[in-house]
Amino acid sequence: MKLRIRDNSVRLRLTRAEVDTLHKEGIVSACTGFPGGREFQYKLESSPASVNPGAFLSENVMTVRLPEAIVLAWATSDQVSIDGEQLLDDGERVSILVEKDFACLTPREDEDESDMYPHPEAESGDGQC
Repeated sequence: MKLRIRDNSVRLRLTRAEVDTLHKEGIVSACTGFPGGREFQYKLESSPASVNPGAFLSENVMTVRLPEAIVLAWATSDQVSIDGEQLLDDGERVSILVEKDFACLTPREDEDESDMYPHPEAESGDGQC
């Protein structure tokens, strides 16, 4: 699972296996280690109690929760992404985007893309990653 955070936006990109795990088990997680044995963990959860996408932070763990019905529809179709916004306490909003990860059109050395979704423009040869 790839994570991109920029200002008030969170974007997660998942491989085929990760989408399947989220669909079947309800959770996918990843972790990045830091010096001193510290870790930053990020999780994506499918929740029957969630109505809208939401992002939460607690003790070095960021959790993005998605409504279970939306995850089911996304995981079992050609739908590329799930997006939403969450209102913050200060009136600002955080943007949430969860996407199926596409293989790049131009192969990159030392990158295994065997579990990524085929790029929709692969047949035409247009576009980039």
